[in-house]
Amino acid sequence: MPSSKPRPNYLWSMFSMHCPRCRRGKLFKDYSAYNFKHTFDMHDECPVCKQKFDMEPGFWYGTGYVSYALTVAISVATFVAWWVLIGVSFSDNRVFWWLGLNSAFLLILQPWLMRLSRAMYLYFFVRYNEDYETSEPHRFDY
Repeated sequence: MPSSKPRPNYLWSMFSMHCPRCRRGKLFKDYSAYNFKHTFDMHDECPVCKQKFDMEPGFWYGTGYVSYALTVAISVATFVAWWVLIGVSFSDNRVFWWLGLNSAFLLILQPWLMRLSRAMYLYFFVRYNEDYETSEPHRFDY
């Protein structure tokens, strides 16, 4: 029988960096992405459902592509917003102001984006399971 607990929201669980299988356990040991000594400290498995996070050797290399896509999407969004609100012009250096501010914005967001890319990448491979309390965690063959 499926669990009577409410199903956690997909996007909220991903952006708050919870386990993709149960959507309740935290992915990272430290709450803040800006504690630079522990930015990537993840649990080996979900504290709630025991889903293993490091699926295979080299698993996290794919997060570079996700992180790249996120930064491109943010850059495009800020460029469009800048263009609509302020305008783009080379004559008075407005485009260079956008470039500098966008770079600073991405630099500030980078620790959080790197964590988010790990969460999003893990969500590609592990699906939500309503019966996570009684079923076995998803395993990969390698």
